[in-house]
Amino acid sequence: MSELSIRNLHVGIDGKEILKGVNLTVRQGEVHALMGPNGTGKSTLAYALMGHPNYQVTDGEAWFKGQNILDLAPDQRSHLGVFLAFQYPVAIPGVSVANFLRTALNAQRKAHDPADKGIPIPEFRKLIKERMELLRMDLNFAGRYLNDGFSGGEKKRAEILQMATLRPEIAILDETDSGLDIDALRIVSEGVNALRNPDLGVLVITHYQRILNYIKPDVVHIMMDGRVVESGGPELALHLEEHGYDWLREKIETEPA
Repeated sequence: MSELSIRNLHVGIDGKEILKGVNLTVRQGEVHALMGPNGTGKSTLAYALMGHPNYQVTDGEAWFKGQNILDLAPDQRSHLGVFLAFQYPVAIPGVSVANFLRTALNAQRKAHDPADKGIPIPEFRKLIKERMELLRMDLNFAGRYLNDGFSGGEKKRAEILQMATLRPEIAILDETDSGLDIDALRIVSEGVNALRNPDLGVLVITHYQRILNYIKPDVVHIMMDGRVVESGGPELALHLEEHGYDWLREKIETEPA
């Protein structure tokens, strides 16, 4: 069983240190939630793990399948089995959802087998139909231009469809609940739950308990000031919802250095 093991990760942007020694392990078959106040480094962690060029790793490692993925190009990290669902997905006018997914899937197949000629169109159509039915999506969605004119909920569902098609082993969901109303949040969460299986590890990055009412985590982590400072079960998120972060700040301040 594979796991993503993040060890003493330090990351900065424009010379400012954001992550100050993150330690976190996500295993296949587990759902982890990462919570914390604004500006504490949650999205920075997601971008750094996937190789965003604006984020400079100054120390630490992130091991997956025997490799430190921080040494790999972003596409190599994806081909290895790590996936990121963006908080703000980008629109690509002129490129249909289906064409985008087929191109991504063929790149993944070729990375695993350079002789691969790509998925045959009939096989791809069958796969997409199966994945969209699993996620309860209208099949016409595949013919629309990617994220072009999409609502917030549609953009996030397109991200989940990508995850369903590429079948990663570790998926990072960066504030997937951001900008969603209650109905859209429920629909997107149902899509994530439909994909839960022993081969998929998920890291849900969120500010709020509400998405965790639908996507039940096995472990909850709290990040503050660039570090994971507390971990526990699902009850930890409920405690945060009721009491906020002040109790944790006080606890950190009173702990010996």
